Amino acid sequence: MTAYLIRNVSVVGGAPTDLLIRDGVVAETGAGLTAPDATVLDATGLVALPGLVDLHTHLREPGREDAETVESGSRAAALGGYTAVCAMANTSPVADTAGVVEQVWRLGREAGLVDVQPIGAVTVGLAGERLAELGAMADSAARVRIFSDDGHCVADPKLMRRALEYVKAFDGVVAQHAEEPRLTEGAQMHEGEVSTRLGLTGWPAVAEEAIIARDVLLAEHVGSRLHICHVSTAGSVEVLRHAKARGVKVTAEVTPHHLLLTDEKAITYDPVYKVNPPLRTAADVAALRAALAEGVIDIVATDHAPHAVEDKECEWAYARPGMLGLETALSIALDVLGPQWDLIAERMSRAPARIAGLDSHGLDPAPGVPANLTLVDPAARRVIEPAELASRSRNTPYARMTLPGRIVATFLRGEPTVLDGKAVK
Repeated sequence: MTAYLIRNVSVVGGAPTDLLIRDGVVAETGAGLTAPDATVLDATGLVALPGLVDLHTHLREPGREDAETVESGSRAAALGGYTAVCAMANTSPVADTAGVVEQVWRLGREAGLVDVQPIGAVTVGLAGERLAELGAMADSAARVRIFSDDGHCVADPKLMRRALEYVKAFDGVVAQHAEEPRLTEGAQMHEGEVSTRLGLTGWPAVAEEAIIARDVLLAEHVGSRLHICHVSTAGSVEVLRHAKARGVKVTAEVTPHHLLLTDEKAITYDPVYKVNPPLRTAADVAALRAALAEGVIDIVATDHAPHAVEDKECEWAYARPGMLGLETALSIALDVLGPQWDLIAERMSRAPARIAGLDSHGLDPAPGVPANLTLVDPAARRVIEPAELASRSRNTPYARMTLPGRIVATFLRGEPTVLDGKAVK
């Protein structure tokens, strides 16, 4: 294993120092380090962050390898500064058994670019009718600890209660896609002024807020851990704030696109802006940004959702919802939060690692810590070109936008997966 001496790097925005990486860990820190056997990297002007952790990634394999594979998604993640991603269960077949989650886990290990932690389905086939093999997935080689029917809401309150009770036994988490389906039937975008002007069926904010309110009450009753996926409304923020003040074990995520884009984008009828939950209003965006800074929303999660060309480049009504996110998430966070490096490290690495139970991730570079880290050039600006992305899909809403920050290097257990902005594998 090659040793690396990273010179003059700012660790989470602190004063410049040197980092010596040896045998998979940060062996030493301090100014003026020497290591004759180490490969030297000049990191002057760069910031070292703990490797980013994404709690919400769609890798599409097995079943839709035309849109993404574990390997291509892992490469996109490494280029985005990630060292661990949690892969959602809506594959084909659905990741609702020990066999499927172990397949995804092994594919991640074979790719060797990031740690791929499978998320198991809550219900069989995501159908919302009976619980999946939660215990078997938890006991499998993949050691699943997060369960979600993402893309579908666990709408039955009795089933949701049973899931919360079941995962409590092994300190698991149920991650809810909060959408009351009876309020969103036929919905095409956020319900509001823009949907009225365009004549598109609206997705009301209350469809999200009502499920969150119900589920925090269930989690409080059971005493179990609940995570809310892709929060998108100001009303949801208030429900979460109230629940956290009462001590409910609830965490929440926001996506980069919900922090930056609004429902006004639908005026173009470009399906790249179709996503679930939909883009909301400017007032919602402002509330989400404030909640993220405050900590009412715990983390940024990409909801990286690659789609094949035929599933996006079609009429709005028929297009699949979802956007790419792994390679642009840190840039969006920088754009929204500014260079608040400690806050970015907390929301994009430490907190998601804690929620997922990934003990070797989310740790600031320090002696003895596993060398899972990323080096960022905060002064760089880059134009997003879809054809240059590592994902097999091209459905990015940021095409030809100029965004701040550039990932220069990513290390997974001391081995570089990205150097000089390029994937090593």
